[in-house]
Amino acid sequence: MSRALAAATATVVLTGTAMAWSAIQDVQTGFTHSTALEVNAPRSVGGALNILLIGLDTRKDLDGNDLPPHILEQLHAGDGSNGGYNANSLILLHIPADASRVVAFSIPRDNYVQVADIPGYEHIKIKEAYGLKKAAVQSMLIEQGEHDPVTLERRGREAGRASIVSTVRDLVGVPIDHFAEISLAGFYDLAGAIGGVEVCLNNPVDDSAYSGAVFPAGRQHLDGAQALAFVRQRHGLQHGDLDRTHRQQAFLASVARSLTASGTLTELSKLASLLDVAHRNMVLSQGWNLFDFARDLGAAGSVPVQFQTLPVVGYDVINGQDVNIIDPAAIKRQVRAAFGVDTDFALSVDPPPATDSLPPTDGGPPVSARAVSTGVEDEIPCVD
Repeated sequence: MSRALAAATATVVLTGTAMAWSAIQDVQTGFTHSTALEVNAPRSVGGALNILLIGLDTRKDLDGNDLPPHILEQLHAGDGSNGGYNANSLILLHIPADASRVVAFSIPRDNYVQVADIPGYEHIKIKEAYGLKKAAVQSMLIEQGEHDPVTLERRGREAGRASIVSTVRDLVGVPIDHFAEISLAGFYDLAGAIGGVEVCLNNPVDDSAYSGAVFPAGRQHLDGAQALAFVRQRHGLQHGDLDRTHRQQAFLASVARSLTASGTLTELSKLASLLDVAHRNMVLSQGWNLFDFARDLGAAGSVPVQFQTLPVVGYDVINGQDVNIIDPAAIKRQVRAAFGVDTDFALSVDPPPATDSLPPTDGGPPVSARAVSTGVEDEIPCVD
């Protein structure tokens, strides 16, 4: 990706020069923090960091209330009864100790994975780990006599966060040091706060019946609502969710490019507006010192970033659902090699390749990991 990129969604929102950050006094205290990352969980060694970005597809706020109607109308995503609590965007960032580069792996939401902590399930789509665990814990709490809706929502979400973090960690075979969760409305607010994003499409699209994405081919400027439709569309795309993953990567690249070009990271009034978006729409793992993180990453200057997508072996229909068939062992090898970590990392779940019992149905070749672009700073990568 462009050398101007410092990281992806959360990292983009939280990164800037040390001078700009030091002038904002409530950077750390303005966020909701989560204790879902276990204290005794494996951690990276030697100063490296692995950060999981979770894009949560919910139409509710942190207390379980429906978003206001005017926001739901802009999201073009139905009301609070739609979407559930799927983790529709999962990106794992690796930043080595010297901050010389960033490797970002997108994890397709329909990857069919083994799980260990969700009652009644052995395999699920990875996106479902959050919502299924949340529902299970809420049901247990209700049986125990808890009926306060805010308490149920907050404790359920904490369980969902813990489940998605552990499920991703078991899949990729590397530690997760921090995580950031951003809501569906957060994508909309982020694009709006920076004045929209520039994207490029290889082909025109008309998905007015679902995501609301109706765009011509070529380079174009999208406002907040259009940007959300851009990253949500999967109907009508040749590779469905895999193409949507590449759009999410292109969106993040455009956000980073816009932040750099507009001076948002160095103008305090613009930075304050961006922080307000982050405070309203993001949840961060406990103990993540954002000031230190931003200062250290900012001191590294321009950092090359490579976006990749975890490889998919094939596709199948299981229990009436379209799923991506993966090879977990190959994924672990690939991620560990890209991150440069110890291959002896201990896993709580290490399932055999799903293809042993679930062969691909389309007969096509594996869809390998790929980067969106390795172009120069002013280049807009075109996607499907």
